[in-house]
Amino acid sequence: MHPTHVPLRIATGAFILNSGIGKLKAGEEEAEQMHGWASSVYPMFKDMKAGDFTRALAYGEIGLGAMLLLPTVPSAVAGGALAAFGAGLTGLYLNTPGMTEEDGVRPTAEGTPIAKDIWLVGAGLTLATQSFLSGTKHAAKSVAGGVSNAAGAVADGVTGAAGAAASGVTGAASSVGHGLTGAVGGGKSKGTFSSFSQSAHDVREDLAESLADLAESLLGKR
Repeated sequence: MHPTHVPLRIATGAFILNSGIGKLKAGEEEAEQMHGWASSVYPMFKDMKAGDFTRALAYGEIGLGAMLLLPTVPSAVAGGALAAFGAGLTGLYLNTPGMTEEDGVRPTAEGTPIAKDIWLVGAGLTLATQSFLSGTKHAAKSVAGGVSNAAGAVADGVTGAAGAAASGVTGAASSVGHGLTGAVGGGKSKGTFSSFSQSAHDVREDLAESLADLAESLLGKR
C-alpha cells in the first residue's frame, strides 16, 4: 500500500466497517425498510427475506471495510471493490423517486444524505487508478532497465569483438612485417651481396689473365 493511500483507506474503511457492524444490530422494521428500498431498485433482491438481506449487506460492508484497512490488500483491489460498492449505492440514489430534482441528478433535501455515496465511487477509482498507474510506471522502468542492460551488453560484446579483431589484424601485420624484414635482411640482401662479390672476383681474374697474355705477346715480338 502506497503511503499516500493510507488516509483515504483508513477514513473510508473505518466508516464502512462501522456501518456494517451497526446493520448487524438492525431491528425487524429497519431491515424491512432497507430490503424494500433495495429491492425496488434491484429486483434481484425481492426473493430474499429482509433479515437475510440485511445480514448479507452487513457482512459485505464489514468485509469491504476490513479490506480497506488491511495494508496487505493491494489498493487496486480495495479501490475497485470500494468503487463497485459506491456505484451500487449511487444507483439507489438515482433511481429512487424523491431523491433527486427534476433533472434527475441534483439531490433534494431528502436525497442529500444519500448523494454523498458518490464520494465512495471517486475514492475507489482514485485508489484503483493510482495503484494501476504506479504499477505500470514501475513495469516500464523495469523494461527500460532491462533494455538498457541488454544494449550495454551488446555494445560491450561488439567493442570486445572489434578490439579482438583489431588486435588480430595488428598481430598479423606485425608478423608479416617481421617476416618480410627477415627475408630481405637475412636472405635476399645477403644473396645479392654474395652474388655481386663473386662477379667482381671473376672479372678481376679475367682482367689479370688478359694482361698476362698481352705482356707475353709484347715480349715475343721483341
